[in-house]
Amino acid sequence: MRLATPTWKSRVTLVTVLGSQLALAALDIDFNDEDSIKKAMNTTASQMLSYYTGYRPGDVAGNLPPPYYWWECGAMFGALVEYWHYTGDTAYNDWTYQAMVHQQGNRHDYNPSNQSKSMGNDDQIFWGFAVMSAAEYNFQNPPEGETQWIALAENLFDQQVARWNMDSCNGGLRWQVYQTSPGYNYKNTISQAGLFNIASRLAVWYDNKNETFSKWANKIWDWTAGVGLLTDEYIFFDGGYEDDNCSKITNEQHMYVPALFLHGAANMYNLTGGSEKWGKRVDGIVDGLYKTYFPNHDGVMAEPCEVETCNTDMKSFKAYLARFSAAAIPLAPRIQQNVTYYLNASAKAAAQQCSGPDNACGLRWTQREKYSGATGLGEAMSAMEIFKSLLVKPADKPNTGSSGGTSKGNGDGGSGVAPPPDPEEDPRTQTIKAGDKAGGAILTVLGVLGPVAAAVMISELV
Repeated sequence: MRLATPTWKSRVTLVTVLGSQLALAALDIDFNDEDSIKKAMNTTASQMLSYYTGYRPGDVAGNLPPPYYWWECGAMFGALVEYWHYTGDTAYNDWTYQAMVHQQGNRHDYNPSNQSKSMGNDDQIFWGFAVMSAAEYNFQNPPEGETQWIALAENLFDQQVARWNMDSCNGGLRWQVYQTSPGYNYKNTISQAGLFNIASRLAVWYDNKNETFSKWANKIWDWTAGVGLLTDEYIFFDGGYEDDNCSKITNEQHMYVPALFLHGAANMYNLTGGSEKWGKRVDGIVDGLYKTYFPNHDGVMAEPCEVETCNTDMKSFKAYLARFSAAAIPLAPRIQQNVTYYLNASAKAAAQQCSGPDNACGLRWTQREKYSGATGLGEAMSAMEIFKSLLVKPADKPNTGSSGGTSKGNGDGGSGVAPPPDPEEDPRTQTIKAGDKAGGAILTVLGVLGPVAAAVMISELV
């Protein structure tokens, strides 16, 4: 993900209301009728996919045109797996299957050659979420003899734990995979959150028969808290630099980080039979999350950046808060009342904000029917995910390897030993060209200036 990029305004394509920005008719949803909610999901899914061109002859399956990055395409197809599961609509399944198979790469770990020059651990992990959901919901499996969804998730897990770096900060994942990438010296919380989430889900999938996954989930949580990225009040900060051994934390906050930790903690709570330790953590995240991202006390989520400073990536973050907080409910029913209240209030506000041309959805849900004047893939995905969250029920536990799941693992997942790099996918064997890395120049500058100046510059950009 590219959270801090000085040129994002010049790259973002906005669909604006021509002429007056007065609200048009909002999206009409009967929130007591599941069919009405599913219809709204269909409308917003169609809006979201209007930005996708990977199905066209000569285009690349599983890729999005600018200004969208590869990671968000993984997020989108993860959303479409969930869309299929909760609506029963198979209209987009072929595109979803095609993209998830095509982008897995030669080593079947979602580090394909067409993305390796700019690969971040946080980028890779969103494709991991997609295949993990595919396994949990029994999405169409690849044919026998090809790598299955759960095996893809295991391969990705093994890749990332092999990158766990003890040279600085007493551990942690770097943001970027390769040393040639700007931002390689930054250990960001979203990378830890993503691996924690996948580890917890694999632990549940295998009923903890392979304890490697749960041990890593505990290790990642402990490191995140120990280094200061997670506070005693369950506030998650953005990251720290290796240059000063993560002693000065970048104090930005983004809502998808606690969402991923909440879902992962709920998995661990479920896995441990409702342990006090994980129950306290689940409750703490919910409390910290809603104090931070529901500022008006009316139950409607808001990103701090949405007053004209969100970049393209950030405009999709509400989708992940909606998805992962709802997914936590069946695993930790103790949070149902609080989480459902906030999701319901946000869904109603989002429906009112879908008042642009052809019910295009804006970003600023707190403004209700006053359309924000711009839309995009992230806004549409966020609306679809918040509507979908209303269909999640406490009994909707995901399938596991021993209970309903049909996906097959690779037999040695959780080893933490990654295979040698494929020469075609290792940028150390390739020539890096100008423009291969969005935001590279600014992050190089940040690395030179150090964490204090970096924090100031980032805060001015986002």
